[in-house]
Amino acid sequence: MKVFNPDAIRNIAFIGHGGSGKTLLSEVILYDAGEINRIGSIEEGSTTSDYNKNEIDRRISLSATPLHFEWKDTKINLIDTPGYSDFTGQVSAGLHVADVAISVIKSAEGVEVGTEVTWENVCKHKMPAAILINKVDNEHSKFQETFSRVKERLNNDATIIAYPINEGINFNTVIDIIKMKEIVFDSAESKKFTEKEISDDHKAQAESMREELVEKIAESSEELMNKFFEEGTLNETELKQGLKAAIINRSIIPVFAVSAAKGVGIANFLDFAVNYFPSPVERVGNKAKMSSSDNEIEIKCDLNGEATAFVFKSLSEAHVGELSVLKVFSGKLKAGMDMLNTTRGKSERLGQLFVLNGKNRTEVSELTAGDIGAVVKLKDTHTGNTLASKSFSVVINDIDYPDPTIRAAVVARSKGDEDKISTGLHTFHEENPTVNVHFDPELSQTIISGQGELQLDLAVRMLKSRYNVEVDLVEPKIPYRETIKAVVENAEYKHKKQSGGRGQYGHVVLKLEPLPRGTGIEFVDAIVGGVVPRNFIPAVEKGINEITAKGILTGSKVIDIRATLHFGSYHNVDSDEVSFRLATTGAFKKGFLEAKPILLEPIYNISVKVPEVYMGDVMGDLSSKRGKISGMEAEGPFQVIKAKVPLSELYKYSTHLRSITAGRGVHHREFSHYEEMPKEAQEKVIEEFKKAKEEE
Repeated sequence: MKVFNPDAIRNIAFIGHGGSGKTLLSEVILYDAGEINRIGSIEEGSTTSDYNKNEIDRRISLSATPLHFEWKDTKINLIDTPGYSDFTGQVSAGLHVADVAISVIKSAEGVEVGTEVTWENVCKHKMPAAILINKVDNEHSKFQETFSRVKERLNNDATIIAYPINEGINFNTVIDIIKMKEIVFDSAESKKFTEKEISDDHKAQAESMREELVEKIAESSEELMNKFFEEGTLNETELKQGLKAAIINRSIIPVFAVSAAKGVGIANFLDFAVNYFPSPVERVGNKAKMSSSDNEIEIKCDLNGEATAFVFKSLSEAHVGELSVLKVFSGKLKAGMDMLNTTRGKSERLGQLFVLNGKNRTEVSELTAGDIGAVVKLKDTHTGNTLASKSFSVVINDIDYPDPTIRAAVVARSKGDEDKISTGLHTFHEENPTVNVHFDPELSQTIISGQGELQLDLAVRMLKSRYNVEVDLVEPKIPYRETIKAVVENAEYKHKKQSGGRGQYGHVVLKLEPLPRGTGIEFVDAIVGGVVPRNFIPAVEKGINEITAKGILTGSKVIDIRATLHFGSYHNVDSDEVSFRLATTGAFKKGFLEAKPILLEPIYNISVKVPEVYMGDVMGDLSSKRGKISGMEAEGPFQVIKAKVPLSELYKYSTHLRSITAGRGVHHREFSHYEEMPKEAQEKVIEEFKKAKEEE
């Protein structure tokens, strides 16, 4: 395969709501470009980008898939990203290396929640963008209405470039206002289309839209604006340069009417991409930091610069092998090069280099600045790592992943599988960085967290298929806290044991008192007169630390108590550190139960973004979960509800929220504070703990 200079490369990512047609669009594009010789089917599981068994079985994309093709002497790297909300991290990864985001929207349904969520990511990173209004061949297609919603809810600078003149089931023609031609398409399989003059019936509308486009291009630059006022128009060179600049600075968001199923509007969109989308050279430099300092720098896409690349995806599949998928930000990569993983401080030697179309890989001699490809899996390099030449120790900013919205505990069905489970989940995290796994020593559970129930289910399936290990996902234990509300002056316990020979003797009297929330455990030595010898005081403190770590009511940590040792006694022969430690735990437990003990539960701040029509249902549901609504605010056509909700009520909340909002609600959560539990709920938790202990 030939090598392309950076200015002849375009990197685009398809984003949008699930079912908008991104995968089929990608398939038809590959077919039109001659990369594949037949158009695959999602129903048959034969598309290029959805090749994974889980994707084929479920008929949805689960991963960001890198594709490539050549169009009019330009290499276009296309990343097909998932639309299902469980896999928004894959969208983040794709956008991190793309230069243009293409939001695919269904013409009948219009702007959906997945459209909004992914578009927020585009706006956050100020990316150049375009919009494909797809499925214009749907009998319920509403192109103009959908376009109005795009301007209203996504960006008012959305501007039509190609629009349909016969939308619906007979859709086969678009008017391209750049070319000022009517383009009539044959079937998708034929790849044929005819450009002709715009018919009289549509000429006035096309000229009006062309004029609007020219004015928007002129408005994007003071120089062009002056020229426009002087001459009343812009020449072709000024239009081309002005339109490309306007796309880069986001003052124009081009919009196209297409049908993936019929192949309509694809060729003129690709022509536009080659002519007007920015190459990697024309984008603002990529943010990075020198590994030796926190000074931020920009890495220019320079063919002659120091070799620098960023790994945005890792693959480990039987038919693909172990691959690190990366974008070259500057310089060139060649097999056999020695590089430095600047993120981890490890040396790496590059193996074979490939470009990918789904599971199909083609070996290449080199990858140049701006290009996307893969290298045979590196030994110490992971997703999010930077590779650079050893003389240029720079770290490219990592992918901005969303926070987890669901968590579960992993329980092995068979003992002895712990190592396999650990290895398997680590591999899954490599391929899906939004899935995090850690062992929680407080809960004694392995906790897996991610973006949704489906994503966690895939981790379980992977453990079974690759490692032959079966696990269950259960609700994680809640990290409750125990404390007291009253003061106990004399919590006394005498540990005395005589069994022939030297005995055991320790006697302590503690004062327990509650402290303000967040203070922790405080130990005070108030012994006078040596009633407890100095050398046993550390044993008393150790006993307090032990009992507060494992709890009394539910085995949860004890917090915010001052324990004062103010009296006790000892035996010259039988007293030792163990005796005083045991006496202390006995005294503390006794005093704790007398001091009006309570359970505290973790409370989370939660913000729920939903269309206004679902606001009442969501607020009622939050109230039923002991949630306290703290505010609401409008965000376009959505309402953002803010509340404080106990963690124990949030298990699988993302799944539940989708069910009560027809998939249109999203939420974020973060820990807020600990709060006293209602008495009824507290008694239930304590009873369940006692029952579980009896069954052990």
